[in-house]
Amino acid sequence: RPSSSNRVQAATAVGSMATEQKRHTIVLVQFDDSKESRSWTDYDGVPEALDGVCQLYEQNLKQVNPNLKSITYEISDIFGYIDSMGDLCCLVFNPQSNSYIPHNREWIKARVFEHFKSLVQQ
Repeated sequence: RPSSSNRVQAATAVGSMATEQKRHTIVLVQFDDSKESRSWTDYDGVPEALDGVCQLYEQNLKQVNPNLKSITYEISDIFGYIDSMGDLCCLVFNPQSNSYIPHNREWIKARVFEHFKSLVQQ
């Protein structure tokens, strides 16, 4: 049974996701150790950015498995992909401070998990 602090953290994470829906988000990615592999993409909100991270993984799967017509994967596979990247972070706009708040790959993985959970529950 989850402790009350875990339930509060989970509720806070879900609540903060709702407020992040329409906050401009920039995903910064470095695919490997090479600085030349750095790239970025911007999105209208956090959910779109999370979809973008998942699409990076799906594009990678298609490149590695070009002959497969369909590919299935689990959340742990995406987490492994995220962990294998040289670097990954999100900058989420905060209108109160008129600045971008940086978030690391652990934050991204937690949000991807919640994002997938919400899609399954729809």
